[in-house]
Amino acid sequence: MFNNAGIMGQLAGMQIVTTDGQDLAKVLEVNVRGAFHCTKHAARVMTGEKRGAIIFTANSVTTTFGNAPHAYTTSKHVLAGLMKNLTVELGGYGIWVNSISPDGVTTPMAMNALGLDRRAVQKLGSQWASLKGTVLDENDVAEAALYLASDESKFVSELNLVVDGGYNLKSA
Repeated sequence: MFNNAGIMGQLAGMQIVTTDGQDLAKVLEVNVRGAFHCTKHAARVMTGEKRGAIIFTANSVTTTFGNAPHAYTTSKHVLAGLMKNLTVELGGYGIWVNSISPDGVTTPMAMNALGLDRRAVQKLGSQWASLKGTVLDENDVAEAALYLASDESKFVSELNLVVDGGYNLKSA
C-alpha cells in the first residue's frame, strides 16, 4: 500500500500569522485523513494475510525546518509519526511500515507552487542538494517505493527514507 496523495496548501502559510485555518483543514484532510483511511482498509486485508508493506510519502520537511508552509509541514510530520505507531502495531502481523521523504522532485505541484517550469525546478533542486552531478526525478522516488514494498526490505520497518541528495544536511 503506497500512500502518495498530497497537496501543499497555500504558500501564504509560510508564517504562522498568515496561515489560514481552512487551508490547514484542507491539507490535513487530504494528506493525513486520506492516508489514514486508506491504511486502515489496507491493514484489514494485510493483517488477515499476515504480510504486507505500507508506505507513506512524507517529505524532507520531516528532517529540516522552515522551508514549507506550516500546514504541509504539519501534515508530513503527522504521517511520519503515524508510520512509527503503525510499525509497532502492525509488525506483529508481518507488516512492515515505512515512509519516503523526498525533496526537490519536479512535479506539477512543485512547479505550480514555485511558479517555475520543469527545467528551472530541476536546477533549483540541484542547487539545494549536497549531491552534485545528478537530478532527482519521479523515478528515484518510485524506485525507493519499489524497494520498500519488496521482499528485499521485509525486515526494514520504521524507516523514513530521505531521498533528497543531502539537502537536509545543508539546511540544518
